[in-house]
Amino acid sequence: MKCIYCGCLDSKVVDSRQNEDGTSIRRRRECIGCGKRFTTYETIESTPILVVKKDGSRQIFDINKVKLGIMKSCEKRPISMTAIDRLITDIQRKILNSLEQEVSSTHIGELVMEGLKEVDEVAYVRYASVHRQFKDINTLLNEIEGLVKLKDTLSSYDQKKK
Repeated sequence: MKCIYCGCLDSKVVDSRQNEDGTSIRRRRECIGCGKRFTTYETIESTPILVVKKDGSRQIFDINKVKLGIMKSCEKRPISMTAIDRLITDIQRKILNSLEQEVSSTHIGELVMEGLKEVDEVAYVRYASVHRQFKDINTLLNEIEGLVKLKDTLSSYDQKKK
């Protein structure tokens, strides 16, 4: 770290402390050249993630928009806020861990539906009907039938395991 007083590139860390919320580290440094002390801060550099919409437009990823969509689909369902928050955290982690700078809105929707399928089937169908833009009742019926088949398959698999 370059000394702000003499420009020397050598310094040693005298003291390190994390800030209250754990998002940065404050370091007291002492210049090897002039002996003066100065403070530096170390923070995580985050690259903004862009969401590519179906029309090709881009906007900054906002987890609150995802949360609002999930909460709307879970309205009047017996789903705790803890379960919703867990799902949102999981989706956010998957997006950040992908290390991609751009993610499609379709991919985000698929992650939401994957999570909702495990949390509540009605909330899943509600979300899927908007996300996949069901054109008619047959499309909705096909989605529900697929969900029932999956549930039956998993149920018979669980019984065979026992």
